[in-house]
Amino acid sequence: MVDHADNEPAPPAKTVPQRRDVAASDTWDLSLLYADEAAWDADFARYEKLYPQYLDFKGALSASAARLRECLEFDREMDLLAEKLGHYASLRGSEDASDNANLAREGRFMRLMTLAAETASFLTPELQAIADDDFARLLADPLLEEWQGKLTRLRRFKPHVLSEQEERLLALASLPLGAASETFSQLTNVDMNFGVIKDGHGADVELSHGAFASFLVKRDARLRRDAFHQYYAGFEAHKFTLSATLAHAVKRGVFNARARNYPSARAAALFADNIPLTVYDNLIATVKKNLGALHDYYELRKRTLKLTDLHFYDTYVPMVADIETRVTFDRACEMVLSSLAPLGEEYGKILGDGFASRWVDRYETKGKRSGAFSSSSYTSPPYILMNYQDDVFSDVYTLAHEAGHSMHSWHSQRNQKFQDYNYPIFLAEVASTFNEELLTHHLLQTTADGGMRAYILNRQIDDIRATLIRQTMFAEFEKITHEMDEAGEPLTLESLRAVYRRLLEEYHGAGMVIDEALELEFLRIPHFYGAFYVYKYATGISAALSLSAGVLQDPAKNRGPYMDFLKSGGSRFPIDTLRLAGVDMSTSAPVQAALDLFARRVRELGELL
Repeated sequence: MVDHADNEPAPPAKTVPQRRDVAASDTWDLSLLYADEAAWDADFARYEKLYPQYLDFKGALSASAARLRECLEFDREMDLLAEKLGHYASLRGSEDASDNANLAREGRFMRLMTLAAETASFLTPELQAIADDDFARLLADPLLEEWQGKLTRLRRFKPHVLSEQEERLLALASLPLGAASETFSQLTNVDMNFGVIKDGHGADVELSHGAFASFLVKRDARLRRDAFHQYYAGFEAHKFTLSATLAHAVKRGVFNARARNYPSARAAALFADNIPLTVYDNLIATVKKNLGALHDYYELRKRTLKLTDLHFYDTYVPMVADIETRVTFDRACEMVLSSLAPLGEEYGKILGDGFASRWVDRYETKGKRSGAFSSSSYTSPPYILMNYQDDVFSDVYTLAHEAGHSMHSWHSQRNQKFQDYNYPIFLAEVASTFNEELLTHHLLQTTADGGMRAYILNRQIDDIRATLIRQTMFAEFEKITHEMDEAGEPLTLESLRAVYRRLLEEYHGAGMVIDEALELEFLRIPHFYGAFYVYKYATGISAALSLSAGVLQDPAKNRGPYMDFLKSGGSRFPIDTLRLAGVDMSTSAPVQAALDLFARRVRELGELL
């Protein structure tokens, strides 16, 4: 750390810039979606005018295949328009959640969707009320050939579809029932202030979500510790509000499951993808059987960093010292494109053109949504939100990850009908982590430096730890908390905190000090406010490791099946899609193979260090 003399002025404070101060070339180009806000307003008005026409089809869905097709095609056009409207509103809201115009636009859109859902609430109950024999005859009619997949998937929900009046009430309640996630976003992205902290050069830095991630990879243990405790002090100050918000998010899932006659919230969440509960349970059981390698890794990390005690804030700093990891965004794009060469020239050209045509919103700005995502709609580019920090090497992996999502969307859009293109999250997390694995392989292949090799191995270990093991711990937390509410147990700050503390101790072992502040980590995980997503990260990386190993071993043989996977969209259930691509996620074998790789990499890293 650099000391400054008393008469030397301190460096100016580093603050998060306003969006207006960022170069346009560093932001995404939403004109590819809508030329301007007036164009969005025009489509909004068109949707507002058209949606009452849903009622023209009421009572006539079973009259003939021709009439049913007419209704389905109208519904498709409305969904296409709604998806585009919602995509733009969501992206603009992600740019700055404190901007009144963005908030108003999203509010207008959500209100319109609620009204439209109320008007169209008769559709599913009326379709499900058609007698089985009559439904089979309609489905067999050539006029409905392109709708067979959608109608077949829809029919599975027959036991969980309510009466028209009940469906109308649920449609009306959708907006207030979704308030927990919105409250969490507004509180953590806009209202909460984490203060200012000194960096390693004595300069004041505004502590934000992005800056927190940057501090955790610093070699200075004091910086890591101070940033950790100051950051979590922000959550401590709002712990009762956030715990109540999370409790209501859990109750929303339980309410929806009970209202629709599912045995549990978890069963309801897995039903749409036709994922057996055993997949979820086997994931947790397999990971917990293999925690010894994680505990070995923590011992190696503590020894290598020469720490008396290992704290959670010590688990992100690279174990290899003196490795230059400052990577500009443009250089990150080059690295990602080079790593994806095994997928062929066409894949690389499409993605490279996307980077050049401003698919990506690059850097953190005031009020911008934290983290990263890829978001697309059927007729628009797949946009990527980043909060890129050039001194956080994991952000290169984040770019590869989100590019995997975007290319999955790009191929699905061009090879599937609208009603079949939207792939489920269970598959999405395969495409994204697949790209990360290719990046790791590329980096290991292109370095002869032992220190850099150790650095990359460390990064791969941390990636599997974060995506497979950590997300499985999150998945178990979601399972337990929903079961608590279903059993009538109270969800309070203390009960939630106690569950999370137990899981932290179980997963991390006796070799890590669990700071009291870390017990509040569950309050800051966005996915907990929309549950049963995180297990798909764990299954996704397990499938991706298997598929990427195949492509790397024999690109000519295995590239085709993988590209077919990207093109398949949501035309099949995910377990079936992955089985055709070459991996069977109905067994625990891919998860065990991923954990075996983790253990092997820990041993390799230990030998290098």
